Amino acid sequence: MQIKPIIKINVRRSSLVFIVFALLFSCAKKKSSYTETEVFRYNEHSNVTSLDPAFAKDQRNIWAVNQLYNGLVELDDSLHVKPAIAKSWTISEDGKNYQFTLRDDVYFHKHALFGKDSTKKVTANDFEYSFNRLLNKEVASPGGWVLQNVASFKAENDSVFSMELKQPFPPFLGLLAMKYCSVVPKEAVEYFRNTFRANPIGTGPFQFKLWVENTKLVYRKNPLYFEKDTKGKQLPYLEAVAITFLPDKQSEFLQFIQGNIDFMKSLDASYKDDILNTDGTLKEKYVASIIMQTGAYLNTEYLGIYLDGEVQIPTKSKLIRQAINYGFDREKMIKFLRNGIGTPATSGFIPNGLPSFNNQKGYSFNPEKARELVAQYKEETGDQNPQITITTNSNYLDLCEFIQRELQKIGLATKVDVIPPSTLRQGKASGKLPIFRASWIADYPDAENYVSLFYSKNFTPNGPNYTHFKNETFDKLYEESIKEVSVDKRYALYQKMDSIIIEEAPIVPLYYDEVIRFRQKNVKGLGINPIDLLDLRRVKKD
Repeated sequence: MQIKPIIKINVRRSSLVFIVFALLFSCAKKKSSYTETEVFRYNEHSNVTSLDPAFAKDQRNIWAVNQLYNGLVELDDSLHVKPAIAKSWTISEDGKNYQFTLRDDVYFHKHALFGKDSTKKVTANDFEYSFNRLLNKEVASPGGWVLQNVASFKAENDSVFSMELKQPFPPFLGLLAMKYCSVVPKEAVEYFRNTFRANPIGTGPFQFKLWVENTKLVYRKNPLYFEKDTKGKQLPYLEAVAITFLPDKQSEFLQFIQGNIDFMKSLDASYKDDILNTDGTLKEKYVASIIMQTGAYLNTEYLGIYLDGEVQIPTKSKLIRQAINYGFDREKMIKFLRNGIGTPATSGFIPNGLPSFNNQKGYSFNPEKARELVAQYKEETGDQNPQITITTNSNYLDLCEFIQRELQKIGLATKVDVIPPSTLRQGKASGKLPIFRASWIADYPDAENYVSLFYSKNFTPNGPNYTHFKNETFDKLYEESIKEVSVDKRYALYQKMDSIIIEEAPIVPLYYDEVIRFRQKNVKGLGINPIDLLDLRRVKKD
């Protein structure tokens, strides 16, 4: 059997990229039986690095992988766990044993690797293999942590898969909905080995067709897909998905306005004033042709403050950390710098969109209080000229410069350093940045995802505690919460922890982000959800 190698093209200029794209697409159209209205087109400016679900770490890969694979369970647009390949499951009274019963009509994408009929039905053994692979250190998947609380798992028979936890963990089903936990075929992984990333075979609504790296990715409809709509029609409705990789967001915007792509995610400073009014509504000239969708997003944008190390700097003092929190107007920042997209983070770290969000009182703009705190710091320490440095990347420079101007008014000398995103990630992980711009997007729909950032046993590089915050009361509440089966009691514990974060101020919450999507008016069935997952199963184009 001959396997065609993936084509690799390095293209620098976006215009050349689109010429290549146009040629490829025109050729594809001549050879295909589907029409323009059966193809969904979007651009991924960050590029895609892997189509292997074991490496679905960030949104660019998660979106691409989500069209190709399924797991035991999935989340609906309200973040409720629902069946996927597992049609049902039971959980033991102690919350430690999970037993999943699988559907018997799920097949991997057709491929010659599967023998005479080119098909293979998914069984519990495939999940056992996939989870063992996720934990394999040689694979080095960044998603292995999802199974860190799992003591064992096994295929009881072809249709029953069981998992035993080390201790109860109520959000566990939400973790299993992550793309890391997708099922993959052993035959394909072992045949393609390191190139499985570019030769994906899954069970999802679409199957892999073509990937010209840095230029274009094409999927075709999976004729074996197991899901149907409420009227009994097989999903997906679309015949194909075409993803381009224009790196320039302004070029992406122009392609969208010209109707060359069907959908555009998020909002960028390069075009936000052209498409939106200052109150966050769509400008009149686009109302007839574009639909904008917004909704709560499980993403908190914040400034992190590193609290460890021997060097004594102003932000080691809670007085200065609280002064920063009181010292700028979040409402004004959102209105003028974000065109009203987002909610000012005045209620702690846990964002709106989670059930445990309770709109508790956090920090609001209070310059008088901020000046008092700075004056108290000067009196207690003798430091008459406290100076701080905020490190960010260029995408958030306008926000940080706004905060800089506001903090200087309260007597806090502030400098803004702009560094590349990769350097920023390395710096915050290694504790080299006293104040860093960051965001936390939930991997699964439970506030444990947020409070885990402040648990002392999660200090980086062994966990997500980038601030190295440590508080004994907080740690006790956290350890109690991850064992608590009662939803209401667990939410109350989360809120107590969030109150501690507000008081101790290891971070400066900026805003709770919103999902914002722009689509052409002929696109139907494109939902929206608080984890901003792209699901194309039920999308149609008129």
